[in-house]
Amino acid sequence: MNKVKRAVIVAAGIGQRMRPLTLTTPKPLISVNGTRMIDSVIAALHANGITEIHVVVGWLKEAFASLPEQYPGLTLIENPYFDSCNNISSLYMAREHLEDVIILDADQIIFQPEILSPDFERSGYNAIWTDGETWEWLMQVEDGVVRSCSRTGGRGGWQLFSISRWSAEDGRRLRRHLEIEFEEKQNRQIYWDDVPMFCYPEEYRLGVRPMRREDVIEIDSLEELAAIDPSYRTVLGGNTHE
Repeated sequence: MNKVKRAVIVAAGIGQRMRPLTLTTPKPLISVNGTRMIDSVIAALHANGITEIHVVVGWLKEAFASLPEQYPGLTLIENPYFDSCNNISSLYMAREHLEDVIILDADQIIFQPEILSPDFERSGYNAIWTDGETWEWLMQVEDGVVRSCSRTGGRGGWQLFSISRWSAEDGRRLRRHLEIEFEEKQNRQIYWDDVPMFCYPEEYRLGVRPMRREDVIEIDSLEELAAIDPSYRTVLGGNTHE
C-alpha cells in the first residue's frame, strides 16, 4: 500500500474562460458561495493529514503571497512559462516533489474530503463511471488497469478528473518523462497528463479511484460558475453582452 506524503496544486493558469473575473483575480482565488476554490482543496487535503503542499503559481502570482502564512507547510513554486506553455510547464516546475504525491488542479470545489484519502494501491486518477456521452477524457479499464484513454470522450467508461496519486516509483518515472518531453523534445503545448497517458502509456500501469459525480465540481467557465453561485449571474450577463 502506498501513502500520499505531499500535494502539488496546479494554480498557474490565466483562466481565460472566466474573464472578466480573472483579469484581476486568479481563478483559484475566486470565491464560490463564500469559499475560494483553492481553500476547498487545501481544507480537504488537511482533513486527510496532508500538509506538505506545493502550489504552482503564474498568472497574478502576487495574489497567492499570503497562502504560506495562512497554511503552514505550504510553499509557492513560480511557473515562468505559464503564459507561453500548457500545464506541462507547471508540473515540470514542481518535478522535485512528485514522489508519493497527490496532484490536483486548484479550480475545483471538493465536497467530500474522503476522495483525497492518502492511501492507495496503484498510481492513477480519480474518476467517475459514466454510461452517457461525455466530451471529457474517458478511460477504459481492464482488471483494474487503465488500458486506453480517449481525449475526445465517448460513452461508457471512467471519466478522468484532475486528481491523481503517484507512488514514489511512478513519481520518479513521471519526473524523468517530464524532463524528456519539456527539455529535450521541447514538447510544451501538451497537458502534463498527456505524458503518462499518451507519450509513455506502456511504462505505467495506472488504476482509477472511483468517486461520485457530486463529490467534486470542476469549474471551467463563467457559465458554470454562475450556475453554481447565482451571485455571478450579473457578471455573466454583462460578459454576454460585451
